[in-house]
Amino acid sequence: MSPFEIIMLICFGMAWPFSIYKSWKTRQVGSKSLIFLVALLVGYIAGILHKVFFLYDAVIFLYILNGTMVSIDIALYIRNRLYHVRASVLEEKA
Repeated sequence: MSPFEIIMLICFGMAWPFSIYKSWKTRQVGSKSLIFLVALLVGYIAGILHKVFFLYDAVIFLYILNGTMVSIDIALYIRNRLYHVRASVLEEKA
């Protein structure tokens, strides 16, 4: 178990609750990139798989926690994007 890996995952993980809250409240997608979020999720999944197959230790829970938060942010991105698409379609009909 590397203390540097733990620090990295904690530091990255500290940003996600704020991002999720902002996505939930504002319903904005302008400053987010779905490709970036998916790339991060793939990275966390790779970290989880590494822990499962090569070096299983408690750090896997930080990868799972961060991956879960990124997944929530992706779901909110999709929800917010659909909200804006529907709103623009309704504006065009009006």
